[in-house]
Amino acid sequence: MALHSLALDPPYQGPDINRIRLLVEASKKPASPLKSLVPSKSKLTTIETKRIMSVLDETIRKVELVTLLSSAASSNEGLEEVLGEDLTKAVREHEDLSQVLLDQFSYLQDEERRLQEEEEFEDEGWFRDRLLSIRQQKSHLPPLMQQVKESTQNTLRLLLSNPQAARLLQMQSLGRSPEAQNFIDTLIELRGFLFEKLLTSPMEAKERAHFIQDITRQNKRNQEVIDALESELAVSLKNRDAEAQKENFVIQELKNHLHQVLRFSENSLLRTKHEAEKQQKADFRASQARVAKIRQEILQLRSQFHNLLMENREAEQALRKKKYKVETEIENWIQKYDVEMGEKQDEYEELNIIHKEEKAQLEELKSRHSALVEEFSQIRAEQEINSKRNWEAEQEMMHMVRAATLIQAVWKGYLVRSMLRSKKKRGKGKAKPKGKAKGK
Repeated sequence: MALHSLALDPPYQGPDINRIRLLVEASKKPASPLKSLVPSKSKLTTIETKRIMSVLDETIRKVELVTLLSSAASSNEGLEEVLGEDLTKAVREHEDLSQVLLDQFSYLQDEERRLQEEEEFEDEGWFRDRLLSIRQQKSHLPPLMQQVKESTQNTLRLLLSNPQAARLLQMQSLGRSPEAQNFIDTLIELRGFLFEKLLTSPMEAKERAHFIQDITRQNKRNQEVIDALESELAVSLKNRDAEAQKENFVIQELKNHLHQVLRFSENSLLRTKHEAEKQQKADFRASQARVAKIRQEILQLRSQFHNLLMENREAEQALRKKKYKVETEIENWIQKYDVEMGEKQDEYEELNIIHKEEKAQLEELKSRHSALVEEFSQIRAEQEINSKRNWEAEQEMMHMVRAATLIQAVWKGYLVRSMLRSKKKRGKGKAKPKGKAKGK
């Protein structure tokens, strides 16, 4: 509906096109490698480009008005005082027609969805009747759509003829739906692209195309280097797998050898145990003889022990006195050690508190660093997406510029041929009176 209303002729006198001043929005100075992508001009100089931008600005203004009709019709408070009786009546009729059209669309969509769910009954008569009814209702939609278009055009004429009502309606921008606002933002973005394209001369467009081609070739060369490195990586991985297989084979051989060694050690252990039992029996016989001899020696040693015990008691008394003295000295040293260790413990706790604070600061710095890294990756991804969109828009505008150039060339050729024909006709008209004078 909004697109059909754009074709209306404005009922008021628009501003002089030659006086329109369109300036480029302020932007940061681009880097030197991207200098060829920035237009050299800062404003439009030709009448045709100014007319194009004027038409697009008028289109955006009309779309803004049309998208506010629904919110204006829904707010009944003081609507006639703001818009007037005729305009209020037109807005309400337009809203009624739009609501009828939307209800009809939603009803048909629900019916089609139900028929799709009941496709297994398509051979039944009632299924065919419902399908025929839906088709008949669809045939009634084009006239209703035409009425909505005509209502939109009529309402837009009334709004443009009443600038004060249009301004008051534009002040209610909060009532615009998100979809309509998105459409208007897209048109504004299109205006920026078109304005930049109109500022770009054919030579600059050619330089931009060459620059993009150079970037593409460089990207292709980089991709070839990447492919070569990937192939080398695959070869290295293959060699590593082969070496791993060899090492696995060696490990298996070592396991087999170890198993054989274990079996041999078990046999050797059995033989050693048998020989140890024989040796134990021989040693037991010899030990019995030694035990009898040792018993006699024990009796002699007991007598000697009694004599030594009496001698050692006196030495023990002297040693006890010496031990008491040493223990007192040790206690003094332990007390001194406890005092020094208490001081060291306090110092350690202070250092531990400082360490915990510095560790908390380090964790905070790490979290900030991770957040900055994530933000940088998002910005980089957005820049790549924006560059891709700009490249697509530039390609589309190149096609439009070529088409416009071809149209201008054909039109100029037509004008030249028409001027030559008119000159020929004038020459023939002057030649006829001279011939009559000579005959007389």
